[in-house]
Amino acid sequence: MAKNNIQEVVAAIIDCFYEAHCAATEIEGNELDLKQYCLSLVKGKFQEQGVDFNNPTKEGILKVINALAAFSKDFRSQEVIDKHKSEIIVLLNKVE
Repeated sequence: MAKNNIQEVVAAIIDCFYEAHCAATEIEGNELDLKQYCLSLVKGKFQEQGVDFNNPTKEGILKVINALAAFSKDFRSQEVIDKHKSEIIVLLNKVE
């Protein structure tokens, strides 16, 4: 099984958040602006949780995905939230 590095997990969090909140919804705007918006939201959750965006720990990533899941409950179904959260946890478990 291939190992992931922690930055691949961070990138996946951003991609999942974009997919769940921008690409899969009716939010209007160009793709680049929406991706930047999602990146800003994700970075904000890292900061709120006291986790270094550029050098997070596995424990820090868990804090961030839990914070993003809590944020998302007002916008997305629990099924979508659980799907994306479980995908990130699978990746995180592959980090060396």
